[in-house]
Formats: sequence, C-alpha cells, structure tokens
Amino acid sequence: MALAIHVADEALTDFLSVYNPAVQAIRARFPFLPLPTFTFGVWLGGLIAMTVLLLALSPAAFRGEPGMRPAAYLFGLMMAGNGLLHLVGSIYMKKAMPGVHSAPLILGAALYLLASVR
Repeated sequence: MALAIHVADEALTDFLSVYNPAVQAIRARFPFLPLPTFTFGVWLGGLIAMTVLLLALSPAAFRGEPGMRPAAYLFGLMMAGNGLLHLVGSIYMKKAMPGVHSAPLILGAALYLLASVR
C-alpha cells in the first residue's frame, strides 16, 4: 500500500518532468546505460500493474511461502533505495522533488519489510 501511495504522489507531482530529462542527460554522458524514458500513460500503467501484482502476491508472502523471501529482500532493497534517492535528491536540489512527500513512508515500509523477512 505504501508503494500505491508513492505512485500517486509521483503522478500528482509530475515525476516524469524530472525523471525523463535526467535520464536523457545520463544517457548523453554514458550511452551504454540502458535507462528508459517514459510517457505518462506507459509509466503509470506499468506502476499500477506492478502494484496490483504485488497486492495479489501478498497472501503468499503472509503465508511465508519460500519463494517470497528472496523477492521480499529484493523489493525491500529497491524501495529503500527509491525512498533514499527521493530524499537525498531533494536535499541536493534544495527543493522538494516529485515523490518526496511519500518517500519516508516507502523507506519505513521497506525497512520494516527487510527486518521482518529476516
């Protein structure tokens, strides 16, 4: 649910207006990096689909199915990194970047996930 809130936060604060130009600048400097740019519909549709899939996997995670443990570690690390990037980016840019308002929520949820999976 924290991810769903974060997706809404990013969508409402025009995340792609920051993300796409940053990716284009990175690709200009490091053309070997396969970083994608997105249109709003594709980006939001993909994040909604991923959020629905994760919600559908929740019963298996709560049952403690063995395959869920590595997936939970990976997801927890990715979400912790995502939250930290939003927070550090806002500090670096000296302004609230898109998605920063929900970044503490996904960081906290990620840390809780990583602690509980252990």
